[in-house]
Amino acid sequence: MVVGDFPLSLKELFFALTGRGSATTNFIVYDLRLPRAVTGMVVGLCFGISGAIFQAMIRNPLATPDIIGVSSGASAAAVFAILTLGLTGVAVSAFAFGGALVIAMLIYLLAYRGGMSGYRFVLIGIGLAAVMSALIEYQMTRVAVEDAQTALVWLTGSLAGSSTSGMLTLSALAVVIIPVTLIAGRWLGGLQLGDDTASSIGVAVQRSRLLLILLGVALAAIATAAAGPIGFVAFVSGPIARRLTGGTGSALTPAGLVGALVVGVADFAGQHLLPVQLPVGILTAVIGAPYLIFLLIRSNRLGVGG
Repeated sequence: MVVGDFPLSLKELFFALTGRGSATTNFIVYDLRLPRAVTGMVVGLCFGISGAIFQAMIRNPLATPDIIGVSSGASAAAVFAILTLGLTGVAVSAFAFGGALVIAMLIYLLAYRGGMSGYRFVLIGIGLAAVMSALIEYQMTRVAVEDAQTALVWLTGSLAGSSTSGMLTLSALAVVIIPVTLIAGRWLGGLQLGDDTASSIGVAVQRSRLLLILLGVALAAIATAAAGPIGFVAFVSGPIARRLTGGTGSALTPAGLVGALVVGVADFAGQHLLPVQLPVGILTAVIGAPYLIFLLIRSNRLGVGG
C-alpha cells in the first residue's frame, strides 16, 4: 500500500484509511492500491480453499480447479461474455460460475463409475481443460486484435484491472460462500475415507460431494472472474498449508491464507521487485510449475502415478 511510483509514508496511509487523507493520497489508496491489494487477497483465499476442497475430496493432489479444467470452463464462459456479449462486472462473474459449474458436473458424471476414482477424475478433467482451451483460442481468433489483447492479459491472470466495484462484488460473494464452505468442510474427513466407509459413519456421500463441488466451483469461479485464471495457486496452497500446520486433513482455512499470501507476494514481486512488470499469473506459474513436475516425478517413483 505504501510502495509505488508515488510512495506513501505509513502516516499518510493511516490518515487516508481513517478519512483524513488529502485528495491525492485518497485517490492513490482507494482507487489504485486498496482495490488491487484486497482483490488479490480475496482471490488467493478463494483459490486456496477451492483447491484444498478438491484435493481432499478426490484424494488426489492434482485435483485442483486449474488442473482439471474448472478454471478453464470459467475462463471460456467469461471470455465469451466479454468478447462476444460485451458484458462486464457481475454478469461476467455469473457466466464464469456457469461455465465452471457445467465443466465440474460433466467431469463428475463422466468420472463416476459406482464410486469416485481420483485419477479418472483428474484425467477426464485434463481432457476437458484442453477442450476449453481450444474454445478460448477459437474465440480469440474471431475478434479484433485489440479485444483479443485485452482478453489475453485477463487470461494470464492479472490484478491490474482491479476496481472498487469489482473488489466489493468479489468480497460480498466471498463473505457469503466461504463461511458456508468451512461449515460444509466437516464432511471432507468422512469422504477422504472412501464412499463405503463414509456411508457407514453417517455421511450422505453423494449429497455432500455435490455440495462441496458446488462450493469449490463457486469459489474458483468468482476468483477467476475477478482476476482471471491465476494458475497454480489452488494447486500449491493446500500442500503448503498442511506442511506448515503439520496436519493431514483438508486444512481449508490455512490453505486459504496461504493462497492469499502467495497471490499477494507474487503480485508485489511482479510490480516492484523485477526489472519489468509482470502479471501475477506469470509469477504464480513460476512457483507452481516446478512443484507440479516434482509431484509427477515423485508419484511415478512411488508407483502411484495411475
